[in-house]
Amino acid sequence: MSQPSDVVFDPAAAYPGITALRAALTGRDWAGARAVLDSVTPADRTSLIRTCGDEKDLEEFLRYVLRGDPRDGAAAALLGFHLIYLGWEIRTAAWAKDVTEEQWAGFREHLRKAELVLIDAAAYNPGDPAVWTSRLLSARGLSLGIAEIRRRYDRLSTAVPHHLPGQMELSYSLEPKWSGTWEELHTFARDAALAALPGSPHGLLVSEAFFSRYGAADDDAERARLLHDPRLRADLDQAAQHSVLHPRFNREYGWVRAASSYAALFSLLGDQPNAARMFELLGNLATVEPWAHSEEAAAPKIRQARAWAFGGAR
Repeated sequence: MSQPSDVVFDPAAAYPGITALRAALTGRDWAGARAVLDSVTPADRTSLIRTCGDEKDLEEFLRYVLRGDPRDGAAAALLGFHLIYLGWEIRTAAWAKDVTEEQWAGFREHLRKAELVLIDAAAYNPGDPAVWTSRLLSARGLSLGIAEIRRRYDRLSTAVPHHLPGQMELSYSLEPKWSGTWEELHTFARDAALAALPGSPHGLLVSEAFFSRYGAADDDAERARLLHDPRLRADLDQAAQHSVLHPRFNREYGWVRAASSYAALFSLLGDQPNAARMFELLGNLATVEPWAHSEEAAAPKIRQARAWAFGGAR
């Protein structure tokens, strides 16, 4: 069986809307941007808005758009994600103990600015899932607590049930390093994945919950225990059958991340047939995590696992 020799991490290779939206934003063509966003599913819309929130120098342009139409939820959600992105750039991905007071101040300032935009946006557009997904991220960054995060998630799920981008945000907040516990995270991930339509990529919630806990384990013995935990294995298998292994697996928002996550999981478990199935779905597409924390580190691991899955040696 032939296999691609390279690994493509660029999400635009799987979701061409990213390229179209970035081009419209670069040209400050809001009508063009709205045409892209209005043509896709709610989950794709939220994903596009979040992904393109890292575009340079968007704040002035989007505030101009909102002055012309304060009810434009897409512009408000994009501005919210953009301000949050800028704040996290200041904070960096360092451990909290290593973040300076100046960095914390800049981080919180940008997230508070995002909150002001998003509060108005939620009032104008209470059913906009991109607005509520952005508010889940700002709530986590500002440490507003799990009760407020769950309140925001409830508003989101009432407006748009099974909204995977928002469910991913809640999942992050349920990790112990933020506001929750491993038990809460696993329960939510399992229930949300199985409640989604069969063949949807929501099994990602369960595999990512597992890898979050696996990565946080203290040592190899703890990781081995998690890998063989009968309850976790049962949840992972059930979610996979309902999602990535379902005959009608849907290539909607999150499918690359879901297939890549399960490719890593099946490789870890030594499940060669199902690992090969995931790599066949992916072609040369992949996501960095859970393989590693950088493209440079992830690529050789993916190539090695892919060669093994297609019949090579470990």
